[in-house]
Amino acid sequence: MTQPIELIIEEPALGSYVWRLLETDTDGANPKVLRDAFDPADTYEAALAAGQRALQSEIRRRAAPAQAQHH
Repeated sequence: MTQPIELIIEEPALGSYVWRLLETDTDGANPKVLRDAFDPADTYEAALAAGQRALQSEIRRRAAPAQAQHH
């Protein structure tokens, strides 16, 4: 079973937004940073879109080994 992944958006400086993917245990506790933004975005929406792309990429990356086993 894979661990849950949470996408969060933070504003460490006014008008500067960064996304972060956190991996937690099966209870949703003990988060650790899996991936995070290289550069901040100017808007929350832009950071959210970039974070969603990173999340989809991570999901595809994790699914690839499972798909390879079925072929």
